Amino acid sequence: MAAEGKTIDALSQFELTHIAAGFTNSNLFMVIAGIAITGLMVLGARPRARVPGRLQSLAEVSYQFVHGIVDDQVGKEGKRFFPFVFTLFMFVLFGNMLGMLPYAFTFTSHIAVTFTLALVVFILVTAVAIALHGRKFLGYFFPEGAPLWLAPIIVPVEVISYLSRVVSLSVRLFANMVAGHVMLKVFATFVVLLGSLGGVGILGAAAPLAANVALVGFEFLVAFIQAYVFAILTCIYLHDAVHLH
Repeated sequence: MAAEGKTIDALSQFELTHIAAGFTNSNLFMVIAGIAITGLMVLGARPRARVPGRLQSLAEVSYQFVHGIVDDQVGKEGKRFFPFVFTLFMFVLFGNMLGMLPYAFTFTSHIAVTFTLALVVFILVTAVAIALHGRKFLGYFFPEGAPLWLAPIIVPVEVISYLSRVVSLSVRLFANMVAGHVMLKVFATFVVLLGSLGGVGILGAAAPLAANVALVGFEFLVAFIQAYVFAILTCIYLHDAVHLH
């Protein structure tokens, strides 16, 4: 991270670069995330030791954590959706965490990626609701017992609210990742600029350096929280689809 011409270029880290025809740095880190997740689960499950090692413990904790989310939010009916939620959680988590590595690319910082993930969730949830409830699914947009004359007001509001799930789910993840990495770049650039002044500048660089170290720890926490939020909101939407609430 460096300053260019005494200015802060905090957005260049999100630029897509083509590695091959139709294959970008974003695609590369998606592949790396997929390989890392597969490796963790395959190698972690292989020992099957009564006293698990670190890798097995990490795989088991990941499995149990997501299983607990699905079970708590969706109920017993949600077991069939566990593989989907688990894959989604791990993909977002690894995407966020990989982006914290030096010279890595955070693919979850691109709205095209987060919007696609949110759209997949939206389509699945809608398909589940229609498959389980048929026409009764339309009752989701008009609460039972509500006065019929309120339908022109309630139905459009409920439809907009339902469709906005895609936007809220995707923008929340995208915005948090972008904001965090921009902050890291800004404070890191302050360190370089002040440090280059020498003398008092080096002492002045201590404050933004300390802030940047704290931000790195905070960003790791945000990376996990955003994956958790994405997974738990998916489960809440699945709960609504299954139970039609």
